[in-house]
Amino acid sequence: MSNPRVRTESRSGRERAGAAAPATSHTFTELLSPDVRFDFVGKRKFFLVLSSVLNVLSVVLLVTWGLNFGIDFAGGTDVRVRFKDATTAHALREDLGALDLPDLTVQEFGGQGKEFLLRFEPETATAMNTVAETIKGALAKSHPGEQNFEILSVESVGPKVGAELRQRGFLAVAFTTLFMGIYIAFRFELSFGVGAVIALAHDVMIALLALVVSRTIFDLTTLAAMLTVIGFSVHDTIIVSDRVRENLRKMRRASLAEVINLSINETLSRTILTTGTALLVLFALYFLGGPGLEPFAFTLIVGFLTGTYSSIYIAAPVVLFWSKTSKLAVAE
Repeated sequence: MSNPRVRTESRSGRERAGAAAPATSHTFTELLSPDVRFDFVGKRKFFLVLSSVLNVLSVVLLVTWGLNFGIDFAGGTDVRVRFKDATTAHALREDLGALDLPDLTVQEFGGQGKEFLLRFEPETATAMNTVAETIKGALAKSHPGEQNFEILSVESVGPKVGAELRQRGFLAVAFTTLFMGIYIAFRFELSFGVGAVIALAHDVMIALLALVVSRTIFDLTTLAAMLTVIGFSVHDTIIVSDRVRENLRKMRRASLAEVINLSINETLSRTILTTGTALLVLFALYFLGGPGLEPFAFTLIVGFLTGTYSSIYIAAPVVLFWSKTSKLAVAE
């Protein structure tokens, strides 16, 4: 007769042997090798000079050319018209010539010659209320028939309201940048806050430069994109700053330049993946989202690229320039 105790011990031994079996190993594809060491800090002077030149150019163009304000900020009336048959902007101006619309601009949408945006500034508030019927009557003479054209939308904003929105919009960008810098200074230390503010101001100026050169419409939607850029850029700056703080505690004998360079390299793979994924969505939005979303997507594309750049070549070098030692090296 077998011994129950022996069987129990044997079964327990098998269970222990099964528990000791090695777990299945998993392999993950890495975008960059963990040993990558790009000398970002060593090239900081060149990129600081390049960024300074671009920022000065942005200020000059803002003063001379100015932004292409939409009706949200400039005031006036926008009328979107769609035609059954293709036409041209020149022909459309001739059709509306008898109305003598002040500061009339005609912008084509889609590249097929069937959809246009008319922008002008009516002289009186009464004219704003009747503008749709007035334009419809003028176009009916050259495009007879109800099916030959269609007025899609009419938007009107008075010049006083537009000026007020413009002022509040720029104040929103300025205060958002300032408060982001204050938060980072409180969370880390003053030098990081100063670097974040300079980096965010750089991102805003480069985005404005792109909007001026491309003559992209700057309206409330574009302003929302600008605020989104600030949030994205400061998030990337926080990631790098947090890694710098961790490495300062581990590498007490290393110089601040070495710690910053190592921290940027360690977060580089995450930065590329995050920005790259966002850009894929934005490019799809820009090319497939239609004319109404192009300014929004374009601003985000430029802002996300320059936000990633500034986190590496603007914010971190400012910290290095600010101090040779850092209080973050002391454990909290």
